[in-house]
Amino acid sequence: MTERELLDLWNKARLQLILAQLAPTFLLIVTVGLLGAGLASAPVAVRLGALLILLASGILGALAEYSTATDAKAIAADLAALPKSSALTAAVLRQAPWLAVIRFVTPAIFVVIFVLLAAALLAG
Repeated sequence: MTERELLDLWNKARLQLILAQLAPTFLLIVTVGLLGAGLASAPVAVRLGALLILLASGILGALAEYSTATDAKAIAADLAALPKSSALTAAVLRQAPWLAVIRFVTPAIFVVIFVLLAAALLAG
């Protein structure tokens, strides 16, 4: 692949990572808001339903982030292997080490937030 094609793939992966974080983040924020609006005192079935929605969204979001970050890491490795590269490629290669944060830290943070929200919902 050419450098341009790899950079295009990198940009697509970057956008996909951003979009993969939006839905779980939005649901976590909404859940916190709903807790203040009375979700914690809703019937058990409603609270469990909310937890399962959060869990499914979080799992799908984490899988999307992990797989896309893994793909982006491979794209960066391909860019690094090119004999001649541009300033854009150099910028990508400087960003590539941060993919580990997306692969591991972001899902870990989601788990902590999920556990805290689960405790709040189940204690209600």
